[in-house]
Amino acid sequence: QVQLVEFGGGLVQPGGSLRLSCAVPVSIFNSYIMCWYRQTPGNQRELVAGITSGGSTNYAVSVKGRFTISKDNAKTTVYLQMNSLKPEDTAVYYCHAQQTDYWGQGTQVTVTS
Repeated sequence: QVQLVEFGGGLVQPGGSLRLSCAVPVSIFNSYIMCWYRQTPGNQRELVAGITSGGSTNYAVSVKGRFTISKDNAKTTVYLQMNSLKPEDTAVYYCHAQQTDYWGQGTQVTVTS
């Protein structure tokens, strides 16, 4: 059974930073667009950022300019650098291989003063 494994969630004050990591099996990493989603209670899971195999990126308007998605091909790991965090960024964050059923387990990010 294959799974994506996430690291890096936690509690941070507004204006702070966190970096999420997602370890991806090589067969998946090299074949699909990788992305990050987030979800809060009572809300739909929303796309936060995506990155193609060639390194092209896209972002939700709500995080553009604050978050950066990147990847390390040698480590087959996807990252989400989260800067200038706001309370509304509080959510469970999931990494995902687009067009597949492969998801990370989810990691809680809480932004509060």
